[in-house]
Amino acid sequence: MKHFSKTLLTWYGHYKRELPWRGETDPYKIWISEIILQQTRIAQGWNYYLRFIERFPTVTDLAASSEDEVLKYWQGLGYYSRARNLHTGAKYIMNEHKGIFPTAYKDILKIKGVGEYTASAIASIAFNLPYAAIDGNAFRVLTRMFGIDTPIDTTAAKKEITVLASQLMDTKHAGLFNQALMDFGSLQCLPAHPDCDKCCFVFDCVAKQRCLQNLLPVKSQKQKVRTRYFYYFRIYRQTEILIRKREEKDIWKGLYEFPLFEREKELSEEEILSNSFLTGILDGCTWTIKSISSQYKHQLTHQLIIARFITLTITKGKPHLYNSILSIPEANMDNYPVARLIERFFSYEL
Repeated sequence: MKHFSKTLLTWYGHYKRELPWRGETDPYKIWISEIILQQTRIAQGWNYYLRFIERFPTVTDLAASSEDEVLKYWQGLGYYSRARNLHTGAKYIMNEHKGIFPTAYKDILKIKGVGEYTASAIASIAFNLPYAAIDGNAFRVLTRMFGIDTPIDTTAAKKEITVLASQLMDTKHAGLFNQALMDFGSLQCLPAHPDCDKCCFVFDCVAKQRCLQNLLPVKSQKQKVRTRYFYYFRIYRQTEILIRKREEKDIWKGLYEFPLFEREKELSEEEILSNSFLTGILDGCTWTIKSISSQYKHQLTHQLIIARFITLTITKGKPHLYNSILSIPEANMDNYPVARLIERFFSYEL
């Protein structure tokens, strides 16, 4: 389809979204915007981007900050490995490129957390290099437009669609082409109920002609959702509260939470209060139960967290601080980055 790129860019000229990073050529800011928009809707990511860039306007500022501060500015966005990778990536750029963002695709790809899509987006938008940025929008648009039924969660599909997009791209306007394809998928060729009758490709689209819009793109497999039961112990002693930092290779790494006891099944209140983890912390102490919350359900992409919060006060003795548990002034709790689940618990109490 020789006219594809011209038609797409014409549509983009009329309907492109006005975004805070649109028209940006600074590769650092493009990098930040692309990482924020991974697994995040634009409406949610907009203000986070503005706050993040205001606090960390350059790669130098980001590299010089602490991980805790970066995570605090990321708090609420989820998928916190993105923030940790940004921090690591900024240090890499400072150490390996003297603080100058790399201009070659192969070098951009070496930055922690940057995959082929993000590297292509940065390379094309910042430097107009001819690399096709294939995200979910591009998969959807191109599989429908050309009637491609190769499952998009396979290596074969990724290669097929990347080659196709590269062939369709106007290499003089590589960055605009990639942004146009993203916007077209977000605004016109929607996952459900695409507005085909008003589409500029209405007479060219294979899916439209064969009524395949709801069947394309194809996915070959669906990952099972894992259910996890979290029992949090919010333990007070005088003006202090116990917290811990998640260091294990798991969700929310680097964030802070209350001491946690996890099980694969739901426990009774008696089982919760008699577990060895809690009794180990409170060994030799006198304590009282203030409250036991109802369940909080927190849905992640492939996990369902079902949490309860048990609030205790130590009236006599000192807790045993093991498993990375810290005792901090309760007034300082806001200084520590926490997961959205903990935020929800705090908000409910206000």
